[in-house]
Amino acid sequence: MLSTLRFVIAIGIVALYTLPLMVVQEIALRTGFFSDRIVPRLWHRLTLRVLGVRVRMKGRRSRERPQMIVANHVSWLDILVLGSLDGVHFIAKSDMRNWPILGTFARQQRSVFVERERRRASPEQAREIAERLSDGDPMVLFAEGTTGDGNKVLPFKSTLFGAAQLALGEDKSRQVTIQPAAIVYLASHGLKLDRRERSTISWIGDLDLMPHLRLVLAARPLDVEVRFGAPLPFSVAGERKKIAREAENQVRSMLVQALRS
Repeated sequence: MLSTLRFVIAIGIVALYTLPLMVVQEIALRTGFFSDRIVPRLWHRLTLRVLGVRVRMKGRRSRERPQMIVANHVSWLDILVLGSLDGVHFIAKSDMRNWPILGTFARQQRSVFVERERRRASPEQAREIAERLSDGDPMVLFAEGTTGDGNKVLPFKSTLFGAAQLALGEDKSRQVTIQPAAIVYLASHGLKLDRRERSTISWIGDLDLMPHLRLVLAARPLDVEVRFGAPLPFSVAGERKKIAREAENQVRSMLVQALRS
C-alpha cells in the first residue's frame, strides 16, 4: 500500500511540472528567444530527483565540436542521466517517439529517431545525424542498439558512426570527436548492487514502463555513475568499424573498473 502511494505521489509530482515545462520548451523552439536546451536539462534533473536517482560523473567531458557521445545502454533511465548533462541530443529508436512523457520530451529535445531494423533507411538517418553534428549539436548514440543487463557491454554497431564522417563532408582537415561514456548502476539504498540486482534494475526487451518505474522507485536512492573516456578523433579517412571497436573497448573497460571499485 505504501509503495503504491509513493508511486502515485511521484507520478503526480512529475505531472505537475511537466506540462508547464513543455509549454515553455515549445515557446523556445518556436521563437528562439532562449536556448531550447535549458528546459530539457531542467526536466531531466528534476525527474531524477523525484525518482531518487543520484548521478555522479567521473572523467572529463570534451568540449570539442562536432561531438558524438557513444554510450552503453541499460535502461530508459539512461536518457534522464545523460539528458541532465549540458546540451545533449539523442539518437533514439523510432518507437520512443510514442512513449508517454519521455517520448514527448524526446521530440521537444530534437532527438533524431532511427529505425535500426530498416537497413535501407540507414543512409538517410545518417545524413540527418550528420547535419545535426555539423550544426554543433552534441549527439548521444547508444551504440549497442539495445539495452543490456548493466553487467557487461554488448558489441557496438558501427552503422551510425558513419554519420560522423558525413558531417565532415570532403574536408580532410576536420575531425569529429567521439567521446566514449560508460553508464554504471552501482548501488541501491546505499548498498552495492550485485549482478542479479543490477540486472533487475536494467530494462531489457519489451518490459512495460510503469512496472519498471515502480521498481526504480522501490530501489531509491539509486546511485549511477557516468564515466567519460578519452576522446577519439574521427576523420573523413577514418574507419568506422575501427573507431566503433575502440569506443566499445573503452566503455567496457570503464564499466569493469567502476564495478570493481
